[in-house]
Amino acid sequence: MSLSSGARAEKSALDDETGGMSVLDLPELALECVLERLPPAGLCSMAGVCTSLRERCVSDHLWEKHMKHKWGWVISPAAYREWQWHLASRNDLGSCNHGKPKGFMRLLSIFWPSSWSTPKADPINNSRQRSSLPANSIMSCYLALETGKFRFPAQVFNRENGHVGFMLSCYDAELNYDPRTDTFQARYPPHGRRAIATESGVPWERLRAPSVDTSPRDLHISDCLHDLLPGDHIEIQWRRNKEFPYGWWYGVVGHLESCDGNENYCRCHNSGE
Repeated sequence: MSLSSGARAEKSALDDETGGMSVLDLPELALECVLERLPPAGLCSMAGVCTSLRERCVSDHLWEKHMKHKWGWVISPAAYREWQWHLASRNDLGSCNHGKPKGFMRLLSIFWPSSWSTPKADPINNSRQRSSLPANSIMSCYLALETGKFRFPAQVFNRENGHVGFMLSCYDAELNYDPRTDTFQARYPPHGRRAIATESGVPWERLRAPSVDTSPRDLHISDCLHDLLPGDHIEIQWRRNKEFPYGWWYGVVGHLESCDGNENYCRCHNSGE
């Protein structure tokens, strides 16, 4: 494996610490296989070893599978847009100057304090390393979600769990993760003069990414109405009045009152109703 002068200096320093052999002695393919098998906490720990490994461990291709495995089914395009806005609103995100950590590095030190919060000695110029985490990386997004510091839009089944009035429904909410309980806190949009409703302890199985990229304040224009048949399972928008956001309610398409339900003679799908 061809190493840069900086990487060779780091390898030499690691060799001195480990008695003549380090992880950087592994062939390129073997090292890549090791990193691909590390869990998120392991990647963060490995990233704190040296600059060469840090550059590898923050790579998007290593974090993409972790993002998809844990968060892919609840994160929608709207959530990614919210993440981009979140980055744009925090110009100190992703940097850690000498001394007190700033922005996202402070957030990261809460979750894995031993991995990134303590800079290591630089074997090249014998100074303190400047640790950096790319703000617009998949790793940054993953850790912001994992620590509960990033609130993202998604949908919650059976809003206010146990409330009979919301059975078989799905409502939009802003969610943030609680790593201590492995659950979420949901904030539902306010209705007119009403305050924001919140719900704690929402489990993973009650969440989903929105099936359509439509605001809960807007009517979704469906393109499948002409294809519906009696017996089809559907979701339909409903709201109490214009001050309320739309919710998605589960139902089954039935026959018209004028139809006896006989499949051989049913023409409900031709009626336009």
